[in-house]
Amino acid sequence: MKNRILAGAIALVSSVTLSGCGYFSGGGGGDRTVTVWLMKDSVSQGFLEKFTESYEKDNPSITLDFKIQEWSGIGPKVLSALESDDAPDVIEVGNTQVAQYAESGGLRDLTLESMRDLGSEDWLPGLAQPGQISGVQYGIPWYAANRVVIYNKDIFKSAGIDDTPKTRAEWIEDTEKLNTQGNQGIYLAGQNWYVLAGFIWDEGGELAEGGGGDWRGTLDTPQALAGMNFYKELQALGDGPMDSDEEKPPQNDVFAEGDVAQIISLPGSAALIEQKNPELKGKLGYFPIPGKTAKAPGSVFTGGSDLIVPKKADQRSAGIAVVKALASEKWQTELARSMSYVPNKPSLAHVVEGEEGTAAMAEGASQGRATPNSAQWAKVEAENPIKPYMTAVLQGGDPAREAKKASERITAMLSGS
Repeated sequence: MKNRILAGAIALVSSVTLSGCGYFSGGGGGDRTVTVWLMKDSVSQGFLEKFTESYEKDNPSITLDFKIQEWSGIGPKVLSALESDDAPDVIEVGNTQVAQYAESGGLRDLTLESMRDLGSEDWLPGLAQPGQISGVQYGIPWYAANRVVIYNKDIFKSAGIDDTPKTRAEWIEDTEKLNTQGNQGIYLAGQNWYVLAGFIWDEGGELAEGGGGDWRGTLDTPQALAGMNFYKELQALGDGPMDSDEEKPPQNDVFAEGDVAQIISLPGSAALIEQKNPELKGKLGYFPIPGKTAKAPGSVFTGGSDLIVPKKADQRSAGIAVVKALASEKWQTELARSMSYVPNKPSLAHVVEGEEGTAAMAEGASQGRATPNSAQWAKVEAENPIKPYMTAVLQGGDPAREAKKASERITAMLSGS
């Protein structure tokens, strides 16, 4: 999930990113080496060099050794490292991956550091909650990204819409106005289940509920059904396919054709759209997904990264110190500005003011959530019974019956069946 949600955010990065080098070692001559696994393209070379130089200067006994990992196949690789006697000292993981690594028993409890040193009470819930298992904080929030509405300013203007919507009702009203004169009010593919999740959360529902080995799918609750009903209402105000997701065809390519008023995506998608159609440069705007009332934006799925420390790491204490630095206000500010990410605390959202897309993303992140915190959730996403459920409802199927069927499948998968 993490690599998919951040794919668009990475497009905003103008600096050269880490690629095939495999590692980045600091120039310090410290007597202890802290090994950190980071994921490919998570940070730029410039950020890493700046952090390394500063950290090693302040900590002359430490040399930092960053090893860059590929997302493909990272799960088994991390699990193997946690079991080995040669574990790295710090590992970057997707925020929704923490549960499966915690289940292995190989993670260090960072609850004390979270509360005493890192201001955990102010963390983004979409990063903090998946990092906490049964009351124990294993994952330290590092950075986040989430979807916003990207819109065509010219189409909004021609429809007489001067202000972006702040509520769902306003959003529907505006989108109906935009869905005329050969334009699509919104392009929303029928199987964009991350967007659906936000609507379900806004209604007070969940994708699944439970804990430990006792999880059950809950798409068939009245709240979840209300979320699906709103999705259907919105999706009908455009020509998005009912039987595929936002990648088939790529929604950026559809939006680039110039006759779509809105899509729901990461802000970084705008750069890709402008590359496809340079005539749209300067004509794209952003706003948070509207909520049910104007008091707060709508709920969104938060993708991003947490930092974990293996129990078997040789430099556990030194690794925790590096985590504290990376999660600190100073380096959160630097990371957010250099990489166009959302920092790990809502109180730091002001550091991206002036960056319209990132600022909209940060505003929406205040209502961020994560997928069910089950170690088995990855299995649900791999098969993903939510997608055919959505298609069935959009094509006229009975919502309650289809939701019950999908919920039963989710329950079976979360229980290991």
